[in-house]
Amino acid sequence: MDQRQALIAFGALSQETRLYIVRMLVVSGPGGMAAGAIAEKAEVSPSNISFHLKELERSGLIAQQRESRSIIYTANYEALGGLVRFLMEDCCSGHPEICAPAAEVAACCAPKGKEKLQ
Repeated sequence: MDQRQALIAFGALSQETRLYIVRMLVVSGPGGMAAGAIAEKAEVSPSNISFHLKELERSGLIAQQRESRSIIYTANYEALGGLVRFLMEDCCSGHPEICAPAAEVAACCAPKGKEKLQ
């Protein structure tokens, strides 16, 4: 990920509803969620959720696919991982112990089932 892509991603995430949507989709896993379910859980109108989903998709942080009459949205784990790597690529300045806590957090990201977002 380059700086321009990171800025677009951070811009998309800098809005409360969009950050919540991305976190929700990360928790939902590869099966994703339908737009209507996202709107309901986020307590946002269908037209408003469409705007937020479009911005997140434009940023590359989520993807969509049509399933019958529904559009299913999923987190783009590769792009999210790229954003984390972008933040950490210059970390430590040769002192890996500085980045150890962040590496431990990344290691805990193995799927654990669905958890409630805060």
